[in-house]
Amino acid sequence: MSDNYLTVIPTDPYWQPGRDAAERASAALSRMLPDDDARRGLEATWQDSVEVVWCGANLKRILCPRCAAECDPGWWAEAVSQRYDEGFAALVVTVPCCDVETSLNDLVYDWPMGFARFRIEVLYPNRSWLTDEELATLVDALGHPLRQILIHI
Repeated sequence: MSDNYLTVIPTDPYWQPGRDAAERASAALSRMLPDDDARRGLEATWQDSVEVVWCGANLKRILCPRCAAECDPGWWAEAVSQRYDEGFAALVVTVPCCDVETSLNDLVYDWPMGFARFRIEVLYPNRSWLTDEELATLVDALGHPLRQILIHI
């Protein structure tokens, strides 16, 4: 059996909200869900260190944000592994395609994914992407820009 999650994370991997802001954003997201089954799967979580918020089987490719060249999955996995060993204290990498320095978080992921110390996620959301208006509502409630990720494991 597979699992599906609708997840929102701050665009800044190191940023975390206060409890009140997280509760406001969670309540706003709850109102966007179609039924009680989806609402039961809603949870806000904080982590002590940055984690990869991977989109699972939805990932198709990873692109350089500067030249749009496709990044080799092996290169990406090695870069993530090295940063993991360092506790994700920094996410800076030099992409091999054009030698530009960027962040693992700023690579272009097809499907979106990222890195975060905070997330709000819904297991079995019974819906797809949030609309731009819905995402803006969550940004207002949380007080920080967000990225949404659909995870399929």
